[in-house]
Parts: sequence; structure tokens; C-alpha cells
Amino acid sequence: MSPHGNLLGPEPTLLPVDLAAAELAAGADPVKVAAAHPASSAAWATLAEVALADGAPVTAYAYARTGYHRGLDQLRRAGWKGFGAVPWAHEPNRGFQRALAALHRAAAAIGELDEAERTSTFLAESDAAALAELGLG
Repeated sequence: MSPHGNLLGPEPTLLPVDLAAAELAAGADPVKVAAAHPASSAAWATLAEVALADGAPVTAYAYARTGYHRGLDQLRRAGWKGFGAVPWAHEPNRGFQRALAALHRAAAAIGELDEAERTSTFLAESDAAALAELGLG
């Protein structure tokens, strides 16, 4: 790094471990996990994904927006300045990226096409690998 900063852009943003992710992986009820860990993007993403699978895009949209905004809060606390890499390879980033992908799907399902485009672009700019892993690329 030069004395003037990273000339290629900011360092990738790496979120801290999300304790709720382990509970969800162990099969815990996502409603209870979200209530116990309301800052967890992974919990809200899981609720949004379930709502999408159940054919409830408005409910999914609400859950996904919550996960997205909680993730933005965490990204900012981790030093993110509104742009730069949020690597899919760093597992704790995946809850935020899943919430963003669910928001994309729910927005598209309810005809909120500007938001669907914006969320897709956000994911691509964060890490193109996330698009592929989440079935959007």
C-alpha cells in the first residue's frame, strides 16, 4: 500500500462471524433465530428465501429489506464506504449477499424493477462470484 492509500480501491470488506448462521445451519427455526439475533442478515435472508419459496413475495421483500439494511449497518461498521469488494469467499459476508439476492428476487416478483436492477448491480460490483453462487449470474 502506498502512503496515499490503495490505488486500486478499498480493501475488501470482511464482516464478523454471524452467530445466527451456525444456529440456522443446525436447523433452528429461522423465526426464533431472527428474534434472538435481529442484526443477523443470515436470519432475515433465510426468512426471505422461505417466503419466496412459499409464494409470498411481499413478505419476502420485507424480510429481505430488513436483512439488507442490517447488513449495510454491519458493512459500514466494518469500514465499507459505499463501494468496494464484499467477497463471497468470506463466509460471514454471505448472509448480507443472500439478503440482497432475495431482495432482488422479491423486487422483481412484485414489479419493483428499478430495485431489482439496483440490487443485481450491487451484487455484481461487490463480488461477481456471489451472482453465480446465488443463481443470478
